[in-house]
Amino acid sequence: MKEYDVIIVGAGPGGIFSAYELVKKNSALKIGVFEAGHSLEKRKCPIDGVKVKSCIGCKPCSIMNGFGGAGAFSDGKYNITNQFGGTLYEYIGKNEAIELMKYVDEINISHGGEGTKLYSTANTKIKKLCLQNDLHLLDASVRHLGTDVNYVVLEQIYDELKDKVDFHFLSPVDKVEKSGDAYEISVKDEKYCGKTCIISVGRSGSKWMEKVCRDLEIPTKSNRVDIGVRVELPAEVFSHLTDELYESKIVYRTAKYGDLVRTFCMNPKGAVVNENTNGIVTVNGHSYEDPARQTENTNFALLVAKHFSEPFKDSNGYGESIARLSNMLGGGVIVQRFGDLTTGHRSTQSRINEAFITPTLNATPGDLSLVMPKRILDGIIEMIYKLDKIAPGTANDDTLLYGVEVKFYNMEVEVDANLETLHKGLFIIGDGSGITHSLSHASASGVHVARYIAGETL
Repeated sequence: MKEYDVIIVGAGPGGIFSAYELVKKNSALKIGVFEAGHSLEKRKCPIDGVKVKSCIGCKPCSIMNGFGGAGAFSDGKYNITNQFGGTLYEYIGKNEAIELMKYVDEINISHGGEGTKLYSTANTKIKKLCLQNDLHLLDASVRHLGTDVNYVVLEQIYDELKDKVDFHFLSPVDKVEKSGDAYEISVKDEKYCGKTCIISVGRSGSKWMEKVCRDLEIPTKSNRVDIGVRVELPAEVFSHLTDELYESKIVYRTAKYGDLVRTFCMNPKGAVVNENTNGIVTVNGHSYEDPARQTENTNFALLVAKHFSEPFKDSNGYGESIARLSNMLGGGVIVQRFGDLTTGHRSTQSRINEAFITPTLNATPGDLSLVMPKRILDGIIEMIYKLDKIAPGTANDDTLLYGVEVKFYNMEVEVDANLETLHKGLFIIGDGSGITHSLSHASASGVHVARYIAGETL
């Protein structure tokens, strides 16, 4: 059995920044990182739009798993804010959380991210425009790396770590067990032991994380699930927002139900893409910094957060059931024109072809009202008409809606201010903890834990 000082489960942003900071603080530490997916250079999605047009269920999914986590092929937005992206600040303090996010930003800049722009909502007139229309723009500074530059940053960080850390790829951890004062993990037929264990498995590891918490009797509480659609429209419609802010997080409370609907993951001149989570195909968006790889469209999600009270606890299961229904009816992601949705018509391929916008994802034309709960769909429609007030053209008939987009959150794990569980030496960080919901917060949580561990071992 190979022994490590620190075992890290998951090579997403939390795991990567844990390893980076541990090496920086104490290069003598023996660190093992175990990742279910491929190394960065081997992460390839077979969808090319020609020979392979839709998800074929690769295992592991290279979009969701591998070095860099699900964020590796995202559009590389690092939001420096406590207003969204998670509740890390509730554990470590607001100032500490912001400082850690700024530190992560500095590392990204020094590893290939130099020259990328930092956007800010400070002193923008758009906030007033939103308030005048009962919309609320959240405050943030946003570093946009782009999918292409994000890849370069990960590449450079890996090059720096590969000779100082043992990376085990295609090594899904089956079990985490307490062994005296240490932790033992099972990977296929092998076992590894670590004095300290950091678990950072992201949203895609939520089901596995729940099992670990049950086995180790770590208390958890139910989290939310976000359900909605991805909107795609001509880039010009949102250009006055994206040129200044790039990412605008806008929240609206619906008049009909009082639900909160928010914009999420805005991709100016980007592309809509498939995402496979536990065998369920959902939708997401990417964008690139390189002008040659940009499109004529902008896409963003509109999400409604659903919290459940007793006796129902399986919020992820609820989201999965809606996504499965979409997969059942459309064989994957469904796309519908906004005009068809509001007039009660199923979109057809001919209606999509005749639209004044070219879809960036090959999806099945259909009827989202047969998939999504009425309350959620009513809120999304209400939000689109509100956004049309500040970005005229949002509610055009040819605006495309892809469904469903689901953001799964792990059940929130009980940890202390050091993100340590009731078992000393076992830390749970990143989106798998249910505490962080973004690249910046997950990365910051990794740095926070690494500094605490290094302080204990120095």
